[in-house]
Amino acid sequence: MSAADFRKLADLFPDETVTHSYVQDIQLPATGGKTSGGKPSAGTFALITLDNGLDHSKPTTLGPNTLVELGAVLEGLKDRAVRGEIVGVGVTGKPYFLVAGADLSAVKSLNNRDHGLWMAQLGHDVYATLANLGVPSFAFINGVALGGGLEIALQSTYRTVSTGAGALALPEAFIGLVPGWGGVYVLPRLVGPENAVKVMIQNPLSNNRTLTGPEAFGLGIADAMFEPADFVEQSLAWAAGVISGEITPERPNAVEPSDPAVAGRWEKALTAGRAFVESKTSNASPAPAKVLDIMEANRTMSQAESAALECETLAGLMQTDEFRSTVYAFLDLVQKRTKRPAGAPDRKLARPVTKVGVVGAGLMASQLALLFARQLKVPVVMTDIDQTRVDKGVGYVHAEVDKLLAKKRISADAANRTRALVTGSVSKDAFADADFVIEAVFEELNVKKQVFAEVEAIVSPECILATNTSSLSVTAMAEDLEHPERLVGFHFFNPVAVMPLLEIVRAPKTDDAVLATAFELAKGLKKSAVLVKDAAAFVVNRILLRLMGEVTAAFDEGTPAEVADNALRPMGLPMTPFTLGAMVGLPVAQHVQESLHAAFGDRFTVSQNLQKLIDNGVKSLWSPENGPDGRPFIPAETLALLSFGTSPSTGEEVLRRTQDALAEEIGLMLAEGVVAGPEDIDLCMILGAGWPMFLGGITPYLDRVGASERVNGKRFLAPGVASAGVPA
Repeated sequence: MSAADFRKLADLFPDETVTHSYVQDIQLPATGGKTSGGKPSAGTFALITLDNGLDHSKPTTLGPNTLVELGAVLEGLKDRAVRGEIVGVGVTGKPYFLVAGADLSAVKSLNNRDHGLWMAQLGHDVYATLANLGVPSFAFINGVALGGGLEIALQSTYRTVSTGAGALALPEAFIGLVPGWGGVYVLPRLVGPENAVKVMIQNPLSNNRTLTGPEAFGLGIADAMFEPADFVEQSLAWAAGVISGEITPERPNAVEPSDPAVAGRWEKALTAGRAFVESKTSNASPAPAKVLDIMEANRTMSQAESAALECETLAGLMQTDEFRSTVYAFLDLVQKRTKRPAGAPDRKLARPVTKVGVVGAGLMASQLALLFARQLKVPVVMTDIDQTRVDKGVGYVHAEVDKLLAKKRISADAANRTRALVTGSVSKDAFADADFVIEAVFEELNVKKQVFAEVEAIVSPECILATNTSSLSVTAMAEDLEHPERLVGFHFFNPVAVMPLLEIVRAPKTDDAVLATAFELAKGLKKSAVLVKDAAAFVVNRILLRLMGEVTAAFDEGTPAEVADNALRPMGLPMTPFTLGAMVGLPVAQHVQESLHAAFGDRFTVSQNLQKLIDNGVKSLWSPENGPDGRPFIPAETLALLSFGTSPSTGEEVLRRTQDALAEEIGLMLAEGVVAGPEDIDLCMILGAGWPMFLGGITPYLDRVGASERVNGKRFLAPGVASAGVPA
């Protein structure tokens, strides 16, 4: 492609927030007695700073106009290098960022495959210039470096990284693409095939895990590491040493693919990567496999040949449903909708929270106490019926703090402060000066009503009361309160520290100030909150239990366990229904199912087989260990407890049945006004149930497979919102 073609592509995006390339000439520190103008100097170094002119809340990204400008700047520097005016070129970013990757808003609008191909080729053209300037190029990774941002660094000759840099990654497999600007070629050669698979496959498919600066240095992505305070100055001094020959970077993890010994490692790493993809996605998304396909092919390719393959692959993936769905889920929902939760009151109504009370000292209550203390840094007091339980709860918090300290995730001072903030009492009088009290006691309505009656008699009239119930009626809990308007549902997911979703449940009398405070607390706790109407099991548990109920019913009807449990694999779910049931706990799952059956009738069937397992203390249908053939099996003693019908289904029938059931349930939830729209259903399932991003959430998936129209006569989302073909 010509420069004119790239300019045409850039002209398609007049509203792009351009990340500009600002060049500054710097006289490098002297080495070996060199001078310039009478002053010691190692020569002139051109430092490019990538900056969009906005504060740190607006990350720098790479759109077509940004790339065209960067390419023009690099061409100019290449000319200067030929004339001997500069001895090196560096690239760094504005505070906290190198570059946060490609501009997904631009990429998702490339509905023409040729335009996607041009975008891929434009990036390669610019990065090839960086790699072939005629003088050494350096990337000074001062902060976030994602996707194309990290690939800028990889295409440079040398790299430094700040100890304070966070979020370094090649997350393309997570968003439905491949590292398309050279990362899939350079990385395995730089850090070894095993580490490359970790960065390009394992981390993205493990909740989009990223690397810190020290972790990236440890893998060999960077050649040197410096502290944030004088990072650029130290990097420039190091660059001067490299250019002068005084410093020769060591790369112990680097490999040469033509080495016969490396070929075996390469193949072994790919095999492990494919097994990991299968375990995480059931191969329901094409992108991760494409990453591995390119890595497999490019072991014997030139970089130019790999670039051509990357561009073709990238152009194809940009037009897939999985990519469009991921952008919808990640950009439109997780990145944007969470910042402005639908239905949340004006945040100015929120009240300050200076002390928190937690009723209960069991595992969930202890997790809540730790979260409130760590994130809000306010006193937290736990209560329970006896001192032994209280001591155990406080002890759990202290032990978890010790673990964080041992892993160096918090400082010794922070650990001491957090421990001091969490105390326990056998008397609810300790809540007298609390602003917010949350209960985490047994999931039984009368127990919770009694707790709130006792707490209300002690706390101030302004104190907010919250319930962590997963399925019970918040309205019923509030009906005997003197001030029912102060009660709100505050439903966390387990494990509390990890799961990002918080379902905030508004009962009919919950007032706006209480609700606003709940949303501000969620923000302070670093959780993503969704406003939910008070309806049995709210969103996530209602949908999951409908899903699990259909699969369990098929099993009870006579469908073989392996067929029933694996029928939903095309959905790419993080675990099978029977595995999920065992993880949640069969008694808990049955209790919620019974609540839903009471509320909604026979749509939620209560399995007698499941009850038999519970009554006999069986924790999982499957044996803890696989059979001799390596496959899961039901132990004979477990099987003897169960009885089955004579109407088995095929896997395809179970899948379609479940799809239709989910479409029905979500249609009813939206009709009931449980949430503001299908986007909130999707957000809840992504953040609360690990629903795959590449499906776009649950409603785009049901739209694509036809279940929405089969059951409800219409799609949940407009055509093109989370699918290829029709532009949104």
